[in-house]
Amino acid sequence: MQLLDTRVPAVVLRVDRNPFHHGTLGAVRSLGRAGVEVHVVADESRSPVGRSRYVHRLHTPPPPGASADDVLAVLRRVADRIARPAVLVPMDDASAIAAGRLRDALAPSYLLPEMPGTLPGRVADKAELAAVCASADVPHPETLVPDSPGRAAADATRLGLPVVAKWSRPWLLPAGSGLRSTLLLRSARQARELYLRREEAGSPLLLQAYLPPGPDRDWFFHGYADRSGAVRAGGPGVKRLAWPRGAGLTAVGGWVPNPRVRALAERLTGELGYRGVFDLDFRRCHTTGRYHLLDFNPRPGAQFRLFEDGAGLDVVRALHLDLTGRPLPYGGPVTGRAFVVENYAPFAVLRAAPGGRELAWYASDDRAPGRAMWSLWARHVSGRLRERLGGVAAPPSPAASRAASPSLTDDEKASS
Repeated sequence: MQLLDTRVPAVVLRVDRNPFHHGTLGAVRSLGRAGVEVHVVADESRSPVGRSRYVHRLHTPPPPGASADDVLAVLRRVADRIARPAVLVPMDDASAIAAGRLRDALAPSYLLPEMPGTLPGRVADKAELAAVCASADVPHPETLVPDSPGRAAADATRLGLPVVAKWSRPWLLPAGSGLRSTLLLRSARQARELYLRREEAGSPLLLQAYLPPGPDRDWFFHGYADRSGAVRAGGPGVKRLAWPRGAGLTAVGGWVPNPRVRALAERLTGELGYRGVFDLDFRRCHTTGRYHLLDFNPRPGAQFRLFEDGAGLDVVRALHLDLTGRPLPYGGPVTGRAFVVENYAPFAVLRAAPGGRELAWYASDDRAPGRAMWSLWARHVSGRLRERLGGVAAPPSPAASRAASPSLTDDEKASS
């Protein structure tokens, strides 16, 4: 029997312009391989994702910084072309937040999980998350929200330097501003100066106690909360290698059982009444051993394909199955399975993986995106080298720069 209802297409949505977002390709392949017609609403015209054989059609996305009305207009235009209900799969925070707020307006053209429309925005907001964790009794690094430049300097000193600085709503950061969603500050003066850019950033600045990185301290949990609230699919994973090292996105991850991380994920989503796909990032404190939640992403994480279980179920397929009224099979975890992002960790491809390995870009049944990625990556790296050596080559686009040189934020979780 066909696992997914192939009569129902899927629309993969992403507002962010990152051309190296391998999570989008993972969603396209996961659904396309199951026979689902996949539409992509993202800026993929020059991205490797657009080369996938599993993309049925590319649609023009809303512009960066788009309002909810802009997103609604684009999705309605896509719905008119598809002409039947589709499962909506947001792939970044901005699109997940917009989809939550627009749920009623998008029905019946799109199928979305039933939960309060403001909840995705609440958990993605880094200042709100501290309160959410406190109410659910989930460990979270001590967080302060200063209300003046002087208070920012004082709070940084109180928390203990170095300290992590975050913008509460990083999806609002203006392109080209040079602002990063997360920074590691080493002086009270830096905290004071950063606070002065609060209006430019579009959201409050918060300061957070720094939890140092270390071996097996960075964990994540990808899951799907079904219509009953039960957490299905996904599982706990550990970051084996980050890019940049110690302060970056997951270049190599492994599926490793961790009952404590699972219990925290289930407690938090249960307390909130959360429904749908989620991606949580934790850091284990080296002194107390407690797992602190650093981020709650109300959408699939980029490495979600790590967690394909014995029945072929991952969180994106679970979303499609649940929203189309089909049962979710149980296949059991595939512990020891590995996930590798080849352009960030090329030599990790050669290492043994007892549970199997998922590559972010290469796939034997879909080779074009992998070839396109290496071509794009080579141009990007050579451009950056020429720039550093004083050449006249044009700098890469802001999106490409963010993808290839993630700040401590993009997935740092060094407290973040």
